[in-house]
Amino acid sequence: MPTNGKPVWFITGCSTGFGRELARHTLELGYPTVVTARNPAQVEDLVKGHEDIALALKLDVTKAEDIAASVKAATERFGRIDVLVNNAGIGYFGSFEESEMPEVQKMFDINVWGLVNMTRAVLPLMRKQRSGHIVNISSMGGITSFPTFSFYHGTKYAVEGMSESLAQEVAPLGIKVLIVEPSGFRTDWAGRSANEAPQTIEDYHQTSGARMAQVRGYSGKQPGDPERAAKAIVKAVEAENPPLRLLLGKTAFTVAQQKIELLKRDFTAWEETTKGADFPDA
Repeated sequence: MPTNGKPVWFITGCSTGFGRELARHTLELGYPTVVTARNPAQVEDLVKGHEDIALALKLDVTKAEDIAASVKAATERFGRIDVLVNNAGIGYFGSFEESEMPEVQKMFDINVWGLVNMTRAVLPLMRKQRSGHIVNISSMGGITSFPTFSFYHGTKYAVEGMSESLAQEVAPLGIKVLIVEPSGFRTDWAGRSANEAPQTIEDYHQTSGARMAQVRGYSGKQPGDPERAAKAIVKAVEAENPPLRLLLGKTAFTVAQQKIELLKRDFTAWEETTKGADFPDA
């Protein structure tokens, strides 16, 4: 168990994007790291030269047998898991009405249920350790919504809500939760990692269609740097007082502030009606 007293990281979805850069960074720091992907051959280059502290595993988060086997292999190799990063995820483009339900279900299976089942598999270990950190990669799309991402937003809002509740449940057990909310980063999210509805409805061309074209055209030109994001995530996890939420990117910060103002505007404008819904003597 070559942990050398350093935290053991377990990262899902390491073939590209955030997962890949995060695994690269933790290994550079000398942290024992479980590097996972549906095709382990895609992460062999990350492990090369770090064989003493790295473990590459096959993991499809939609398969219970893969989850169980990977957690078992990780604990047999390192004896513990200190940081679980639920990074595996996909996107989907299409208005609410245009979207194909099998594709939507696939996205929920990965983005939501994959994260849920992965976390539930690791929590018993962290409870026994009385320590641990669960890092859930959400999105600024878990804070606010745009046309063409109806169901993607649904997956990320689910992650946000569950993570916030989980954080309160496990805090007394020495376990922390971090929700990471990036804006546009130069990953494959808007490229090959996101399918789109094959048929479009003309009535949505000015809303969903326009947004889809904008995001597709932006792919590869986003201001976010995955390498800097990886360093920011590690910094937050290692902080003495880590945040519950970590925004990544200037756009994420701006959009989050705008959402706060929008909520305040509606809540304040309807305050009298809101409070009037209670029994008079409540």
